[in-house]
Amino acid sequence: MKKKILALCLSMGLFAGLPVMSMAEVNIVPQDLSAAPNIATTALQQLSWTPVNPSEKSVVDLAKNGQTLNFANISGPVAAYSVPANMGELTISLTSDINRNQVYSPNVLVFDQDMTPFAYFPSRYFTYQEASVMASDSLKGTIKLTPALGQKQLYILVFTTPDDLTKTTTQLDPAKAYAKGVGNAIPDIPDPIAKHVTQGSVKLEVASNSNSSVLIGALFGSPKVAPVTVGETLPSQALQPVSKPVKQAPILSGTEDYFNQGIKQSIDKGDIDGALKLLDEAERLGSKTARDTFIQNVKKQ
Repeated sequence: MKKKILALCLSMGLFAGLPVMSMAEVNIVPQDLSAAPNIATTALQQLSWTPVNPSEKSVVDLAKNGQTLNFANISGPVAAYSVPANMGELTISLTSDINRNQVYSPNVLVFDQDMTPFAYFPSRYFTYQEASVMASDSLKGTIKLTPALGQKQLYILVFTTPDDLTKTTTQLDPAKAYAKGVGNAIPDIPDPIAKHVTQGSVKLEVASNSNSSVLIGALFGSPKVAPVTVGETLPSQALQPVSKPVKQAPILSGTEDYFNQGIKQSIDKGDIDGALKLLDEAERLGSKTARDTFIQNVKKQ
């Protein structure tokens, strides 16, 4: 405890006038570990920690490659990563994709090289992100860490909790997102609800960063703790996930009706380009009727 207090106090002195951390718009104090699970070092030693270097990313399918950590307030499989702590400040992005209206709601616990917990980011820190051209709907958060001098690596544990499993995430319906993007009136249809589950896909990306952030690890001059050899380090080739096609969730009836109506109205106005754009977007979302709607209405002209 003395080591933690000393490290945090010194960090405030070193970075006076600079923000202590940079994170999503959620009011949390990462150094407050009171709500974090108290995990025995012996249990952490049993985990395999996947190394992720700056400019790299690692994707873990928790159903297939998640690990077991039987401790209170941890539900289902976990993901464990190690990142280098001798390359300056780090920006770490964690993304949990929503798939078929289900999502893994992540919490993150950060340890220094001696496996001492120093920062905790609860699930509310990882907020909903709308789908884009390059990414699906997800829960995402960005963490910035400043390893203290003398640190060689940090450990990042990703897990979900029993409380998280009682909650859900409201998504933005694709039809609403499309209407918003093209400036149309937002349709009055319900948004999909994603259930929080113990499985899913989480992606961790690491980048070097020059901004100040959360200081992790004891500084020189503070009490030392004997280093702990932690688990098995996976080879770097484990970082290259095999791309697999993602199953398309069935399109909601209200969403499909919205696009079919839009296609019909565009054709009636003579706006074939607009109708084709709606057709492409509808089929991307899994519509089985948009093409027939387009063809039938074109024939009527």
